[in-house]
Amino acid sequence: MKESKNEKLVVLIGPTAVGKTKLSIELAKKINAEIISGDSMQIYKGMDIGTAKILNDEMEGIPHHLIDIKEPQESFSVAEFQTVVRKLISDIHSRGKLPMIVGGTGLYIQSVIYDYQFTDDASNPEYRRTLEQQVIENGVESLYQELKEIDPESAERIHPNNVRRVIRALEIFKSTRKTMTEYTEEQKQELIYDVALVGLTMEREMLYDRINKRVDLMIESGLLDEVNTFHTQGLRDCQSIQAIGYKELYRYLDGALSLDEAIAQLKQNTRRYAKRQLTWFRNKMDVKWFEMTAKNQFEEKFNEIYKYIAGKLGI
Repeated sequence: MKESKNEKLVVLIGPTAVGKTKLSIELAKKINAEIISGDSMQIYKGMDIGTAKILNDEMEGIPHHLIDIKEPQESFSVAEFQTVVRKLISDIHSRGKLPMIVGGTGLYIQSVIYDYQFTDDASNPEYRRTLEQQVIENGVESLYQELKEIDPESAERIHPNNVRRVIRALEIFKSTRKTMTEYTEEQKQELIYDVALVGLTMEREMLYDRINKRVDLMIESGLLDEVNTFHTQGLRDCQSIQAIGYKELYRYLDGALSLDEAIAQLKQNTRRYAKRQLTWFRNKMDVKWFEMTAKNQFEEKFNEIYKYIAGKLGI
């Protein structure tokens, strides 16, 4: 069933560490919004520091949804995200509030706001189990090389260690004889909501400096203890532990890296992820971008963004 085009929606996107959290709270207070997390890892309980999860006192009374809804060993798909978020959008509207998705996982957000159809024709559980067993026996590298041969564009986007997405891309090809790229591009790019799509960007050197400082703060705040909790529980080979910040420190805890090497890798992987996020948003979505580089101009930038949203949605 297709949602009404009349349902209004604000989407705030941008790379990690660009400043989405603070801006989202101020916007939510101004436009009477409830916030839906658009981050594919903040759904997991206990993964607080590494995902830069908003703290309760930072919410300032603004309701937040899709945070802490899954155990770390559980999986979570794009299709599930689409179903849950579309229901939330309608629920928030029914309370006379405005829904606002905030986050950085491009495909997840795209699946909600466009007329994406997820069907069983791209599912092959038996083949998926075969691939999962192959990973257990031989590691993911051989599967990733196979993906590079059949769909180099998807391989460029998917990190070699993201086992779930590598397997999913191969499963789609096996089921449909289309690459993940072709399968995704066939989806209709028709917006199903009245959307104000706001993107935050920042001069690269400043963004990378913020990322490096954020990682240092995460380490000071106890990220290693947080990761060690999962490591001690024997949690492995699941979607959550593929998150940046967890997989690098797992290598340290496994003895494969020194702590300094793991932290350096964490910073580098986060910077690379931010770059991939920006590329995705620019290539896949019609975003109104706002430059956040200038210091001490938050109020001015906030007013500019609010004016854009108000004009776009007629609120």
